[in-house]
Formats: sequence, C-alpha cells, structure tokens
Amino acid sequence: MVRVLTLSRNVCAEVGMLFRGIWALRRRCCTGPLLLLGIAVGLFYHTVSMHRDRTEFKSNQRDQRNKSAVFDYKLLLKNPERLVSLLEASQADSFVRHSKRSCAGKAIILTGQHAPTDTEVQLYQRVLQQQGYRVDQARYAETSASLRQDRRDGRDWSVLICLKGSEKSCLRKINFAHPQRRQRVNIIPAFAGAFLDMGGVCRFLTDSQLTGVTLPILPSACAFSTSPQEGTPNAAEDERRQPITHNLSANQDLNATVNVYVLVTSATPLTAFVHRTALVKTHLDKTSYATEVFFRERLGADLSHRAVEHMNRVISDILKAALLSTKESSYSPRCQLCFQLMTFSLRYNSSLHPVVVKLQTDLHFDGMKDPLFDGQIAKEYMLEDVLKLLFPACSSEPVEPTFPFRKQEENKNYGDCEGPNGLCLPPDEMNLLQQFNQHLKRPGPFQLLYPISPLPDDLHHDLIQTESLSAQDYGWRPALMALLQELSLYYTRKHQTESLDNPKSPEASDPLSRKGRCVDPHLRQLYTDPPLVLMPAFNALEKEYRAEVPFDVITVRIWPEPVSPHCHIHLDEHRGPRMANYPVGLGNSRINILVMDESEAEPVVMTIYTLHIYRESRPSLPMFDEYVMCSFEQDCGLVVRPDQPCGLEPIPGMRSSEEAQASPRLCLSGDEPGRWVVPCLSCSDNRTCDWREVAWQPDSCYHPLLDQPQLQTCMTDRRVLFIGDSTNRGMMYYLMERVNTTLEDWDKAHDTIVYHNLNQGRTIVSYSYYPQFWLPKAQRPTFQRALQQLLERSQPLENSPQTVLVAGGVQWLNMNHLKTIQQVLEREGLEKIMVVVKSLGMGFHLPVDGIRSLPLNGVQELYNVNKNILESAKHLGYEVIDTLSITMGRYKEFLQGRCACHFHEVYKLPFPTAASQRKLKILRLGGESRNPADEQTGPRERKEPSSQPGVSYHVKGPVNAVYSEILLSRMCVNHAVNGTIRQQ
Repeated sequence: MVRVLTLSRNVCAEVGMLFRGIWALRRRCCTGPLLLLGIAVGLFYHTVSMHRDRTEFKSNQRDQRNKSAVFDYKLLLKNPERLVSLLEASQADSFVRHSKRSCAGKAIILTGQHAPTDTEVQLYQRVLQQQGYRVDQARYAETSASLRQDRRDGRDWSVLICLKGSEKSCLRKINFAHPQRRQRVNIIPAFAGAFLDMGGVCRFLTDSQLTGVTLPILPSACAFSTSPQEGTPNAAEDERRQPITHNLSANQDLNATVNVYVLVTSATPLTAFVHRTALVKTHLDKTSYATEVFFRERLGADLSHRAVEHMNRVISDILKAALLSTKESSYSPRCQLCFQLMTFSLRYNSSLHPVVVKLQTDLHFDGMKDPLFDGQIAKEYMLEDVLKLLFPACSSEPVEPTFPFRKQEENKNYGDCEGPNGLCLPPDEMNLLQQFNQHLKRPGPFQLLYPISPLPDDLHHDLIQTESLSAQDYGWRPALMALLQELSLYYTRKHQTESLDNPKSPEASDPLSRKGRCVDPHLRQLYTDPPLVLMPAFNALEKEYRAEVPFDVITVRIWPEPVSPHCHIHLDEHRGPRMANYPVGLGNSRINILVMDESEAEPVVMTIYTLHIYRESRPSLPMFDEYVMCSFEQDCGLVVRPDQPCGLEPIPGMRSSEEAQASPRLCLSGDEPGRWVVPCLSCSDNRTCDWREVAWQPDSCYHPLLDQPQLQTCMTDRRVLFIGDSTNRGMMYYLMERVNTTLEDWDKAHDTIVYHNLNQGRTIVSYSYYPQFWLPKAQRPTFQRALQQLLERSQPLENSPQTVLVAGGVQWLNMNHLKTIQQVLEREGLEKIMVVVKSLGMGFHLPVDGIRSLPLNGVQELYNVNKNILESAKHLGYEVIDTLSITMGRYKEFLQGRCACHFHEVYKLPFPTAASQRKLKILRLGGESRNPADEQTGPRERKEPSSQPGVSYHVKGPVNAVYSEILLSRMCVNHAVNGTIRQQ
C-alpha cells in the first residue's frame, strides 16, 4: 500500500510539471490542436508507466504469496480433512451469496432432431426441474430466445443441454461467447475435434506430439461405420500385448466386447468417472446385455480388480492423449465446467489388457436385443444418474461441512488470501475443486476414472500430466493436480472404510426399505414402443393418459418403470405381466398399470395408472366421379398364401361395386371363393380408396341380403344353438340385433346362456362357451360334454332344419370336433338338424405377451388346415362359412382383445333406441367355473349388467357383419331375395 501511494504522488507531481510546461509553450507558439495532441501523448505515456509499475508490483506480490503457499499446500495435503472442510466452507459461503440465483437457475435444452415429447427430452426436463432449474426448450441455439437476448449476451442461463442434431449449433455458441464460470454445457469442445474420423483414422492420433507413443486403440475407432465386432487387434498389437498377458483358465474366458460409459466432468485438468453398468457381448452371445458384475463373474475378485485397473488406465491414456493434441490444454479453456458422455467399446481376447475398437462421444446401446426400446431405457437410466451427479438438488439451507473445522477455516488463509477462497486459487479452479469434491462425496453409480493418486510402485508413464504441468502458470497447476489427487485418494480410503464398517446399503437403515415395502408407489417413467405422445405429458402424479396411433400401428409395447425398486408393476391385473406387447384394436383400448406392494403375503394395489389408446381407422378418401374398382385377397403385411398376389389389383372393365356384384347366380355354400372390392383413384395407393364402400364379393355368385321381415319369417319357430368362443358369440349377438331390430341385453357369457322370447317369443337362441381354457386342463369340459350340455339345456329340440347348430371359433376347431358333432347328434336323434361350421379365422398372429403367438409359417399353415376342415364339413352335409378367407385380407381391422381375432365389439348406445320387440328374457344355466377377466379371446371392456331398463347395445364391426350375413343367408336360403351383402 505504501508503494502504491508513493507511485501515485510521483505521478501527480510529474503530470503537474508537464501541464505547466505545455501552458508556457502555448503562450509562445503552439496552436490549439497541437496543444491537445501534446496533452494526449503525455497522458498516454504516464498511463503506460503506471500500468507497468502496478504489474511489476502485483507480480512481486504474487511471487511472495506463491512461495508462502507452497508450504501451506503441503500441510493441506498431509491433512485432507482440513482440505475437504475448507472446500465445503467455501461452497457454503458461495451458496449464501448466490442461493437465489443458483436455485432459480435456467436450463436450456436444445432438442435438435428430437421432438419435444420424446422421453429423452422429458427426462432432461423432469430431472432438471426436480433439481431446482427453470427449463426452456428450443431446437437450436440460434432459435432460443434465452440465448439470443441482447442484454448480457444471453448469459443468464446455468445449464445448456445439446441433444443429437444440435451439437454444431452448441459449439458455435461456445466459440462465440465463452460460458461463464458457473455455466455448464454437455459438450467439451476439445473432444469434438479430437475424435473426428479423418479418412479412417482418429484425428488425435495424427498429432505429431504423439509420435512414438503406442496407444491400445484401433486407428479406425472413431469411424461411426465400424462395428465393435469388426474391430479385432492385429498381429502387431497381439505381439505388443503378449508380455503382459495373464494366463486365464478355461472358466475365466474373457473373449468379449464391453461397452464402457464414461463421464468426463472437466477437460483441463482432466477429471472423469465411469458408470458401473456396462454392455457386454461375448463370442457366444447374439446380442449384448447390460451388467454390473461381468468381470467378477468371469474372473473372480482378485483378477476382476486388476482388469478394472487396466481398463481405466487404457481409457485415461486415450483421453489424455486426445487433450494433449488439442488447444484445450491451454491455460484458458473455453468451457471450464463442460462435461461429456462417451462410449468406449473395448475388445478382450483372452487377456486382461483390452483394445479400444470403437469410440463415440455419446451414449450408445446399439448391440442390445431391442436397441430402440431396451437401449433407450438403459440410456435414460444412465442419463438420470449423470444429471443427479452433476446437478444436485437445490436446498433452502447451505450444507454444513463434514468436519467441525468450518468456523476455523472461514478465517484461515493459505498464502495470505482473503475471503472464503483460502487456497488462493483462481475462481475457475476453485469451482472445479468444489465440484470434484461433491462428485467424490456422493458418486452414486459412478466410480472415479481419473485422476487417481498413483501408488508408490506404479511406474506407468503418464502421457498428459507432464505436458499439463509445463503448460500452466508457475506454481498453481501442479498444486491443483496434487489437490485433486489427494481428494481422490482420501475418498477412496473413506468409502472403503465405510463399506467395511457398514456392508449394508444406506436403505438398510430405513425399516420400511429393509422390509422391501413400496413406500413411493409412483412411476418414474412410462416407456412405449413406438413412442406415444401422451396427453397430458407424463407426470408421476398424473394417473390417466390418452394417446393416438395411426391405423398401421397394430401393437404397442408398454414398459412402466417405478420410482422405487420395491414397488412391483403389473399390467391390467394383479398377476399381469411386468412388461408386455399389446395389440391395439381399432378405436379405444384401455391398459391399466398397477403399482403394487408385495412385501406382505397379500399383495396390495397402491396406485393405478390408466392409458387410453385410440387407434385411427384406415385412411380413406371420399369416392369421386373418376375412380376404378380394385380388389384384394390378402394384405402384403401378412402374406397367408405365398402363391397368390397381395395388395390392391385393378379389376378390368369394372366401374362400380354394383357391377361387380351383378352375378345372377346364388352362392351354393358359404365358402365360395371371393375377394374384397373397393373404389379407388388408383390401385397402386390404398390411401386413395373410399374404404366406407368396401364389400366382400364372391367370384361367380352372390349371397342374398335379407330384409328384416324376411329374416323374422325365416327365424319363426326356430332354435339356434351356438357353441364356440367369443368370435362365435359375436355372430350370435349380430343375429339377435338383426332379428329384433335392437339389442337390449348383452352379456359376455362364459358358460351356458339361453335367450327366450326373441322375435316376439317365436325364436330361442342359446350359447355355450368352448373351450374353457382358464380352468386347469384336467378340469376343462371336453367338447363332447359341452355339446351335450348345450343340447340338454336347449330342449325341446326338433330333429329338422328348424334347429340350427353353429359351431366354431378362432383356431381350436379340427377334424375330431366334426366327428364328435356327428356322433353326438346321431346318439341324440338330431341327425337331421342344420349344422353350420364356422371355420378358422385370423388371430394370434401378433407377438403378444402372455398368449401363444403364431410365426409366419404357422399362419400360412392355417390356410391348409382351414381348407381341410371346410371339405370335411361339406362331406358330412354341413353348411360352412369360410371366415379365414374373409378375415385374412383385413387382419389389421381387429377390435379389442389380446388375440387380435375379434372383428366385432358390443358397445352401449348413448341413447336407447325404440324397441320394436318385447324385452328379452334371459335364462342362465350351468355352474361351470368362469373367469372372464382371463379370457384370451375376449375384449377387456367392463361387463355391463344384463337387462338394464332403457339400455340398448349395438354390435359394430364390418368384417363380422359380412360373415354373419352369410350365416343368415345360409340359414334362410329359401326365404332369400335378390340383394348383396355389403358393409353395414
């Protein structure tokens, strides 16, 4: 201070003398402009002189402080508890000064190629909001209002997250305006250039500073087109690694590719962590799998520890070499707290020393069985771990130091520094130390990768440390590196001691967690494939969601993830699957997600989430004046008959559906060959068709369409018996609605039910469900017993065509059932009744969890089985309906039900219709066990009570209407009039 005052006094005296001289000169000869120029030159000279003197003074002062600090640093290195306490005291003081700004910080997410509704974007937003940040979204930096603010150059943000597609935009932002001291970006500029692919060679490997340095990495590791399986060490690399190869026994096979996930939290100096989860693919595996214990399972405790050390050293060497080849190792990095996620693919070939075969500056899970689903979930779990490590939640109170030295350390100065920064470090380095201390204190699922304090006998050459030290200002960078290493050594020992003293997890102290209780019954996220746009956006506290999918989406995979691992997830019911593929029928589907506590003997449902999915109808255009008629037998998405064409084909010379159906001949059976016909603008694009006008057309005949009076006359004094599954039941309810005008009673029957007084009491309809698959196999009634019970409970029966038996279902019917029908009817004296066999139908062709699923060749085999059933039934004199040929061309148009086999749905009309017939009387018979909730072939809608006054129902489904009308035409062939079966 004395020196400064002396300098100021001398400067003032000299300036006064200069002005007096200039004033005297002006009175003699100088003009005004010349005088002003002289004054300016004089002021500039003395300003430069003052700056030089001050610089020399500060340099001397700093040198003195450095010399005194070196000894103090050695004291701190010998007492790491004081170092930790000093960092926490400094951080607590910083919290007090910046608490409002820090806890209300702004985070900006640049979505790039992602939609705002993607689960990855939602994950970043959710976690950052939980940690106390206000979150804004934009696609690129140039389109972000927060980053384009004129004032402060848009620097009022705290976190910048750049997702795929926005990286270049982020780099331009970092290069144009360096982030401030506490601003963080998820891209390290140095790595963006170092790991570029330069004609098949990683860019950093071409740097002259690495000449003569051998690194365990393939030169082509940075090429995105290289797969980890293709990267194998060459002979030279094998020879180089041979002296250090450990001999592994047969049961210690280490022939595998391991994806390791690295989080670099700082580039200058280098600090990095590795996630404990790795992605492994051995030479025996077809796909990769995530694991945390690969080395321990394969090598045992001792060798696994050594393998991890070698792996960490390989990764550290590559990171340091990359930084050495960039300008990021200079004293002023562009982004001090920038961080980077990386994927290292390491190849092990019967050695503990791996070779890096692929290196990516992002998280990648491409080798998993389902990378678009399983990989996305694994990635988001890891991202959540990263965010919680880097951005701890804001607290309203500053965190107290771990050790009781805070009051002493607040005023303790190392090297004559004032304020909380008692280490005399620049603010950037102090922030880095504080961050590193917090990461080591609560690492979560991460383990420290670098820096690790070297062991006394470790002679490994450090590629980057010497270069870094020589590139830094005198005295401070070596001290910073020493402090980082001391912190890493201190926490390593501390965590080892804690694990020995308390081997149980922290959750063990919680009595509820110790019992495995579900104390937080909420979902962390709801994953779907394909990704659904949930309305509203997912929130753990929101219990009901809606989503829409287009017509071509026929399955959705659901994977709910709970917040707590002690909570169990079941879909739809208490014993439902944890995760499942769901068929999505046309219209509305409902999926219940049960969050359950199974810690006690009786599981308890804690929370229920509901997902409503609406699947759109087939895209359709209204019919124009100019159109052509097209036909199809099967959809190209599922080719049942490989020997026949698929998709739309033009019908030559045909201009209308009426013209297509103008055949004068009545069809003689219900299995006449046919096809679907539809008007289109072009047969090459099914989106140009008017699907409201689609109709089933036999090739050379027509099925008559009966009006209601003719149908009622035909059904007078008749008894119609149905035996089969829910598809058979759908035909029964269609018949009841057609005969009676309205359907005022509906029941999803799974036993035997009889409807009396249909058609003003002149028609009786009965139904028996078969097969009852929900019962144990030994308790299931045989088809013969089920048929006999139906006949008994439908008495009296007339041995004539006035009694009709309709048998069939999706895919359970076979030749033996036809023989059983013949034998039972002959024994009961009913061999002259009309028997209608409903053949097989499309279903069970989708990969749905919990039920059987047919492969493509199994579906194609159905056609041959169905053909044999039809021929055998006709040989026995039975009527037939070929439902397989009708359903296979429109297999995507199934309605609710997990089997994807229902082409009908019964729903309650919003307003009751005027009934033209008397109220039906229902008689239920039979005591068989029932479990409708378990019905594989039944819709999962809520069961409506029977005989509700003023309630009407309607059977919808155009495909079901077609084969049901064929049933009516075969039953009433003698009452038919000319007409055509069309979509109702």
